[in-house]
Amino acid sequence: MKKVLLDTNAYSALLKGDEIILNAIGEADIVFVSVVMLGELYAGFCGGTREADNRKLLNSFLLKSTVRILSVSKETAEIFGTIKHQLKSTGTPVPINDVWIAAHAMESGSRLITYDQHFKQIPGVLLWSK
Repeated sequence: MKKVLLDTNAYSALLKGDEIILNAIGEADIVFVSVVMLGELYAGFCGGTREADNRKLLNSFLLKSTVRILSVSKETAEIFGTIKHQLKSTGTPVPINDVWIAAHAMESGSRLITYDQHFKQIPGVLLWSK
C-alpha cells in the first residue's frame, strides 16, 4: 500500500496546479494530512482575503475517499521526542511544526511530500522523490 503525507507547502503547491504533486497523490492509496499541517493552513487562512474560499477548498480535499487526517497520539509524541533530541544533539534546527509532521510521517510509514529541504536532516523520514 502506497502512503504519502502532505506537508503544508505541498498542499499549497497542489492548489497552484503542481502536476508533480498531483501525480504523487494520484498514485497513493492513502493521503495523510497532519493536524499540525491543518493548523498551519488555518493560521494562513485567517485574515486573508480568500479565507472562506480556502476553507471550502480544504474541506473538499479532506472529504476525498483517500484522504485521512492524523491526530497527535502518544506514539506521535514519543517519535517527536526522539527526533527533537536527535536534532538538538546534532545542532540541527528544524521548525518545531515540521518535527511534528516528520513524526506523523514516521508513525504512519508514509513518504513525506514536501519542498522543504530541512526534512533531509531528520533521520528515518522517508521523503518523496520528484
